[in-house]
Amino acid sequence: MESGVITAAYLVAAVLFIQSLSGLSTQETARRGNWLGIIGMLLAVAVTLAGGHIGNWTLLIPALGVGAVVGAMLAARVEMTAMPQLVAMLHSFVGAAAVLVGISNYLAPGHEAAGFERVIHEFEICAGVFIGALTFTGSVAAFAKLQGIWGSKPLLLPGRHALNLVALLACVPLMIWFMNAPEPTGLTPLLVITVIALLLGIHGVAAIGSADMPVVVSMLNSYSGWAAAAAGFLLDNDLLIITGALVGSSGAILSYIMCRAMNRRFVSVILGGFGQGAGKASPAANGEPQGQVVPTSAEEVAGWLGTAKEVVVVPGYGMAVAQAQYALGELMKKLQANGTRMRFAIHPVAGRLPGHMNVLLAEARIPYDVVLEMDEINADFPSTDVVLVIGSNDIVNPAALDDIASPIYGMPVLEVWKAKTTVIFKRSMASGYSGIDNPLFYLDNSRMLFGDAKASVDALLANMHAD
Repeated sequence: MESGVITAAYLVAAVLFIQSLSGLSTQETARRGNWLGIIGMLLAVAVTLAGGHIGNWTLLIPALGVGAVVGAMLAARVEMTAMPQLVAMLHSFVGAAAVLVGISNYLAPGHEAAGFERVIHEFEICAGVFIGALTFTGSVAAFAKLQGIWGSKPLLLPGRHALNLVALLACVPLMIWFMNAPEPTGLTPLLVITVIALLLGIHGVAAIGSADMPVVVSMLNSYSGWAAAAAGFLLDNDLLIITGALVGSSGAILSYIMCRAMNRRFVSVILGGFGQGAGKASPAANGEPQGQVVPTSAEEVAGWLGTAKEVVVVPGYGMAVAQAQYALGELMKKLQANGTRMRFAIHPVAGRLPGHMNVLLAEARIPYDVVLEMDEINADFPSTDVVLVIGSNDIVNPAALDDIASPIYGMPVLEVWKAKTTVIFKRSMASGYSGIDNPLFYLDNSRMLFGDAKASVDALLANMHAD
């Protein structure tokens, strides 16, 4: 295939990827955005295969087949509750690929260069290997935390920031050694850089607290994009460079948006230690109960809903685990038939992945126009009759506004306590993902409905039908 045709096809694929990202920015156009991305990737792969640069089809075809089968199985079997883990693991594949491409590119014959061109090429190798290795182990560590294999508390080693700084500084002379070593003796410093980056990836994510994991997943998405871009430079593939830059920049922007939603600085998330400030924390910040909760029953809550005019549901990870979104869809139909307006309030970091709740609600065919962001609905809580908090904790914690000792102080939250009645669905009194207590549970207008979220919503439906 002629180079001009390949370039033109890559340009079309790049435009499709840009349109895909644009489509994914809103719920109404997300499906179209997905299809544009799929078409763009199919075009990119097809053109690359037909470009005449493939050396060993006997290895490539089986690899493509295995990858397609594994991908199809994961898409069919992985639940939405496990999507954050899957995304983290997919990021690790990109990082591993960048490392392998960098090392193999260095060892491959036919890449002799001199002068400034050689310096640039070897810097690209170092950058690609370093970012790829960091992404690989960081993503694996994120997967382990999200899956519950690794504990949720941050690993705060003594002098951890100094350790990270020393590791980074050590890479500078190693890179100089690599760039001045004759081939293939430069492999030794390159492998040492790889090992340092692998350790930095593990330690970096291990030091990040559980409440910051949605930002971590987004951040690793950005890293994987830059790793792909570095691989694109090494492979002289313009589309891979463009795609990597798109993923890297969009991931960085999303991480910034999420940090603003949590009132956290991006640097503080990277350095880790959420909720581990040096000051003396309040008892609530330490997860100690600060009062007595008032339990309620499905019958009582059904009665409140039957007379309510305004109902707001705040979904969280507990809803995802219980798969309660379908039952909530039925509850919405029941309330709408009774003349009640029911809406959903989404916090930017609800769940464990950006947009996690939006996808679950769309899966249950809940209309987009009743799913509102935090800034759109916060002012409506004082006029709301009943708020149903289903599986959320930190994003509805009033300590974020009035307890300066709380580790989440300053984080914008959904002000559900301003409603007439707030019902919190929980399995137990266990603290949320950040490990701190929630004063909301003990307010006079708060009630606790204990049990599985789906079973509780089903009980509400049964009692409302009985009426």
